[in-house]
Amino acid sequence: MKTYRAAVRDYPHTTPVKSGEHPPAGARLEFAEIDPIHKAFAPMVRELRFDFSELALATGLQAWEAGKELSFLPVVLHGNFHHGSLFRLTGNDVRNPKDLEGKRVGVRSYTQTTGLWVRGVLAEEYGVDCDAITWVTTEEPHVSEYAEPANVERSSGKLVDLLQAGDISALVIGPRAVPEGAPVEQLLPDAKAAAQAWSQRHGTVPINHLLTVRTDVLRNDPEAVRGVYDAFAAEIDAKTSGEAGPHRIGHGLTDSVRASLEIGIRYAAQQHLITREPTVDELFADYLTLR
Repeated sequence: MKTYRAAVRDYPHTTPVKSGEHPPAGARLEFAEIDPIHKAFAPMVRELRFDFSELALATGLQAWEAGKELSFLPVVLHGNFHHGSLFRLTGNDVRNPKDLEGKRVGVRSYTQTTGLWVRGVLAEEYGVDCDAITWVTTEEPHVSEYAEPANVERSSGKLVDLLQAGDISALVIGPRAVPEGAPVEQLLPDAKAAAQAWSQRHGTVPINHLLTVRTDVLRNDPEAVRGVYDAFAAEIDAKTSGEAGPHRIGHGLTDSVRASLEIGIRYAAQQHLITREPTVDELFADYLTLR
């Protein structure tokens, strides 16, 4: 039985596999502990450092377009709503989403998947022209071949500090990542209710991270890949059993997973992250040979 290197964050649905409590059949996994997990993404897409890796959707789409030798597996490790991930400085002049046009908005990286979903919501639900916004970032894209649009700038400062200094008018950041006591507030009104309405309308939850595998591993040891897939899938089933969907985690090319992928692909193309919209079956062509 071969040993494979993997990079996956600790979640309730991954810890039993990582700890060896419920190991995959046909493969041993040696996990690199990387925190935060997004620090594994560049080494994966640039160097194929891991055999299996959690990967953000936007990074994965760009890696696929760049011809990287990695393959998507439909194992949704992390999904979330992002209506509540857009903040303004309390009391500043940004009163509604359309006010962002012509202004500067901070986001860790233009290619960050949270930013992809936030911009998609702004454009689709609030009519915001996201190309009319200057996106101020602190990190480069994971896929080095990608050239950012002209309305993307790099900054060396902390985004919360830039917001407080008035250098940016709003900030894309997960609510849990907002520093305690920061004088900020969510920009979108009734973000939780808006997210639930979005979910009901689309029948899905935005996908953030999926599992990927080196293409050579998939082709040379498909039984090991099936075993790894099945191990994570079993844990996801155990955590979601009896709960009404759609879920924030999942596996297989279900209607919900397909819907989220199709929307994410469309948003990515609209935002100039990719140059064409692949079909879901194109993205998962290697996986489909396994089933």
